[in-house]
Amino acid sequence: QVQLVEPGGRSVQAGGPLRLSCAVSGRSVSNYATAWFRQAPRKEHELVAALSSTARMIFYADSVKGRFTISRDGAKNTIYLQMNSLKPEDTAGYYCAVDPYLTYRDYLRGSRPGYWGQGTQVTVSS
Repeated sequence: QVQLVEPGGRSVQAGGPLRLSCAVSGRSVSNYATAWFRQAPRKEHELVAALSSTARMIFYADSVKGRFTISRDGAKNTIYLQMNSLKPEDTAGYYCAVDPYLTYRDYLRGSRPGYWGQGTQVTVSS
């Protein structure tokens, strides 16, 4: 059974940094592609970042490119999303995903993972 645990909601001032974490059990993050999604009110889930199983390929949405960094720690079996220069439009629920049946390219093609974290609400105030 795969479980993904994310800490609770976070608030930050615009321009500030924030690091999200997602502890994974039941699967090794080093063996699978991983991803972060976000969903703002009244909007669809948006793929924010994806990391291939080899960690050689990385995707970022245009809206976060240059500001966000996805990474993983195999020893802690945890994936991270470092967010810098946050903007009010980054306010959303953020969800990690590690689906053993999806590849990095599946995420880029729009496939929805079957294994999600419970989500972390991020609020960026101006």
